[in-house]
Amino acid sequence: MLGTGKLDAFRLSPPRAVRARYDRRRRRILIRFSAGLEISFSPRDAQGLEKATTAQLERIEISPSGHGIHFPKIDVDLYLPAVLLGYLGSRNWIAGRLGALGGKSRSAAKVAAAKKNGRRGGRPRKTVQAAT
Repeated sequence: MLGTGKLDAFRLSPPRAVRARYDRRRRRILIRFSAGLEISFSPRDAQGLEKATTAQLERIEISPSGHGIHFPKIDVDLYLPAVLLGYLGSRNWIAGRLGALGGKSRSAAKVAAAKKNGRRGGRPRKTVQAAT
């Protein structure tokens, strides 16, 4: 557990990336930090990298500050302090991903509603109201 002094130091100067690479075998991006911590994540889980090919992920540049990584073949940047906090994309991108997962839900209520709408001829058409 971090003491308050260490937590304040982290806020002022988060660990810097010293190495970043794409592991083809595991299909994960690996980042090693100055504090010795190493993290990895799937490119599918990061905004801008979801559809990247292996060739596009092979080259990763670390920013001079060590707080960012750049994928020059697809011009994508990730801010590492945010990655350490679990954010692999913008708020809108993350909300879109969560919404897509919710849309795939197959609850009993959702199935029943879809059947009921189907018996009625499908989803009601949107109506355009005349301007007054």
